[in-house]
Amino acid sequence: MRQQFALDPSVAHLAAFVFATHPASVRAAVDTHRAGLDRDPIGYVHANQERLEAAAASAAASYLGVAPAQIAFTDSTTMGLGLLYGGLRLASGDEVLTTEHDFYSTHEALRLRSVRSGVRVRRVRLYDDPSAARSESIVDALVAAVSPRTKAIAVTWVHSSTGVRLPVAEIAAALRAKRPDVLLCVDGVHGFAAVDATPGQLGCDFLVTGTHKWLHGPRGTGLIFGTPRGWAACDPVIPTFDAQPFSPGGYHSFENRWALAEAFALHQAVGRDRVAARITELATALKEGIAGISGVRLVTPRDPALSAGIVCCDVTGKHPGAVVSLLSAQKVVASVTPYDPPYLRFGPTILNTPADVDATLKALRTVAGS
Repeated sequence: MRQQFALDPSVAHLAAFVFATHPASVRAAVDTHRAGLDRDPIGYVHANQERLEAAAASAAASYLGVAPAQIAFTDSTTMGLGLLYGGLRLASGDEVLTTEHDFYSTHEALRLRSVRSGVRVRRVRLYDDPSAARSESIVDALVAAVSPRTKAIAVTWVHSSTGVRLPVAEIAAALRAKRPDVLLCVDGVHGFAAVDATPGQLGCDFLVTGTHKWLHGPRGTGLIFGTPRGWAACDPVIPTFDAQPFSPGGYHSFENRWALAEAFALHQAVGRDRVAARITELATALKEGIAGISGVRLVTPRDPALSAGIVCCDVTGKHPGAVVSLLSAQKVVASVTPYDPPYLRFGPTILNTPADVDATLKALRTVAGS
C-alpha cells in the first residue's frame, strides 16, 4: 500500500488526511484525462463525460451502499454544507439545532442561512472534556435539546477539533423515537473512508463529505448523500448540468472528478472493513503511546467506539504550532487544529505503518522532554 503513494518514505506523514496525496491509480487516471483534455478539450468532454461521470457515480454508490441518484457531487465538504443548509426548506422561526463542536463551515453556512431567512440556529454542548466523552451523555444532551421548532439537526461525525466520534447511529435511533420528522444532517468528512459504516447504517438523512481526505481521492472532489426524504426537503442552490439536480453545474476540474472511480476502487479492493481496522489499529497504538508520555495530555478518547483516525494531544508549555515545527525537524509531519484551543493533531491513514507510529512517539518524547 505504501508503494502506491509518492510521499517521501523517510518521513512519517501523519497529516495526509488534511489534504490527501493520490495513490498511483488516481494519479494515472488524472494524467490520462488531463492529457486528453489538453489535446482536444471539447472532443474529449463530448466523447467521455457521460461515461466517466456515470462510472464515478456508480463507484461512489457501490461504496456507500446506495443508489447513484442519491448522490450529488461537489468540490469539497464546505461546498456541500453550503448547498445543503442553503437549500433546506425552512421558514422564518424554524430552528436548526447544531453543536458547539462543529466545524466553521457548518456554523457559517447556518449563520448565513439565518441572516437570509430568519431561521433560528441554536448550539448545544455535548461534552466538556473530550477525553472523557461518553456515548450515552452525548445522545442525551443532543436529543434533549430538540425543541418543537426544530426542523433539522446539524452535527459532525468526527470532530476535527478533538477527534471525538459521535455515535450517529444511536443519535438517529433516539431522534426517531422522539421526533421522527426532524432531519439528521451529518458532516461526515473525518469518518468517511476511516470508519466502516454506510449512510444506511448511520441512519442519517444527509451525509456531506470531501473525498480528498481519508479516501485519498482526487483533490477538489466531494459529495452529498441524501435519502429520498432528505432530498424532498431541499431545493437546489446552483443550476445543474446533471441528471442529479443538486450537483452544481458549470465546468469543473473534470480530470479530478472523473478519477474518483479509481479512488473508490482501491478501497473496495482492499476492503472498507480492512481499511477501517488498519486505521483503528494505528490510531489506538498512537493514543496508547501518547498516554504514556510525561508532559503530553491525550485529548481524544481512547475508546475506539468514540474516536476514529484523528488523534489530538497537548504538550505542556508548548504551542502546538511550535511542536509541529519541532516534529518536522525530526521527519514527522503533524498538524494543528484550527480551533480555540488549538491542539496538536495526528491522523494515521492507510499509507502509514507501525514504524510511522513508533517514529512519531519517539519524536514526541524528545519534544516533550526538551
